[in-house]
Amino acid sequence: QVQLVESGGALVQPGGSLRLSCAASGFFFSSFDMTWYRQAPGKERELVASIGSATNYADSVKGRFTISRDNVKRTVYLQMNSLKPEDTAVYYCQAQRRSTEYWGQGTQVTVSS
Repeated sequence: QVQLVESGGALVQPGGSLRLSCAASGFFFSSFDMTWYRQAPGKERELVASIGSATNYADSVKGRFTISRDNVKRTVYLQMNSLKPEDTAVYYCQAQRRSTEYWGQGTQVTVSS
């Protein structure tokens, strides 16, 4: 059974930090590209960061967020620093290899004072 389980979302003040985790099971994790997406209320889902043969970041998070993965623990991380109110969203983890993709259920990040 394929599962992607995100965790680490929370309420944090502007300028704060969070680390999101996405634990994977049920598929060959190391052969999949992993991506974090986010969706804010009333907005479309957008790519935040991805990691495969290379890493890729949305312009809005470059220099503040870092994606990484541990293939032994089958987990992908998103370290988020210098958080801003506009980072508030539900953050989703996605695994993709060719035409196969899996999604997690999401974790809420709220940046507010």
